[in-house]
Amino acid sequence: MAIVLDQQEIRRLLSMATCMDLVERALRELSSGAARNPLRWAMPLPDRRGLLGMMPGRTVDPPALGLKVVSIVHANHGTELDAHQGVVIAFDPERGFPIAVLEASEITAIRTAAASGVATRALARADASVLGLVGSGVQARTHLEAMLIARPGLERVRVHSRDAARREAFAEREAERFGIAVEAVATAREAVIGADLVCTTTSAREPVLLGEWLAPGAHVNAVGACVPRARELDADAVARSRLYTDCKESLENEAGDFLLARDEGAVTDEHLVAELGDVLLGRAPGRGSPEEITLFESLGVGVEDVIVADWLARRAREEGVGVDVDLAGRADA
Repeated sequence: MAIVLDQQEIRRLLSMATCMDLVERALRELSSGAARNPLRWAMPLPDRRGLLGMMPGRTVDPPALGLKVVSIVHANHGTELDAHQGVVIAFDPERGFPIAVLEASEITAIRTAAASGVATRALARADASVLGLVGSGVQARTHLEAMLIARPGLERVRVHSRDAARREAFAEREAERFGIAVEAVATAREAVIGADLVCTTTSAREPVLLGEWLAPGAHVNAVGACVPRARELDADAVARSRLYTDCKESLENEAGDFLLARDEGAVTDEHLVAELGDVLLGRAPGRGSPEEITLFESLGVGVEDVIVADWLARRAREEGVGVDVDLAGRADA
């Protein structure tokens, strides 16, 4: 039987701290070569409305096999619908039948921020106390939660997005939720200047973060740009930073922040220090000094979705949550 979980059930079952541990395990496996993570496949929708994407993956410990199928519809931004819509399907790794069908936007929201949390835990200064958020949507919300787990000494948050009402509402809501000072600011520069941590969580196609704004010792999680011709960071921001990523192959094929900076001659292929998993495994260096700027270029990888889906399927069984559907195809049906 396959278990079906909706958004609210996933939100209740999957804490950010648990997801960070799962994502760390997946990234370690990916960099060690144990996990399999083919490049995502995407089909553009008519009139550049968005795309339909597919992200398969497999992990070894735990043995998990799955596929995320998701649409990204730009017109959903600012509406009641998440821009990401879809499902993650978990399969029995031995016999191949579906064991779970899970709402994808919640998994994406949590696991993407969890990866940034893992990167922050590994790369950011231990005394980080000021966070700058560029963006005030779903990913800004989950990233704030992940940053507070990775660096519980955070004292102040500044948030900017283009819509003044949305950033003000974000600041009020999240300050109450976490009991921390959250200030809505009028420009991205105001959010970033002097920040120890910076998260860019936008749908921008042109830079929203300039390298000249970054303080010595800052750590940046760049999340929003995962196609070759879109960027959130200018070339200077990339060039000034020690660059890390979740998957080297994804960086070289999908990361507009890096690819466009390389096209402009600001960096070369050698600018990448390492995959984050290699840092976690102790095979590559992390931050070298308090003054260095570190950058985690997050593309989002299928093994993150797969390991989370496997955990959710098992946890839902334990708690008796979800709806069972028989999706196993039988030869004598």
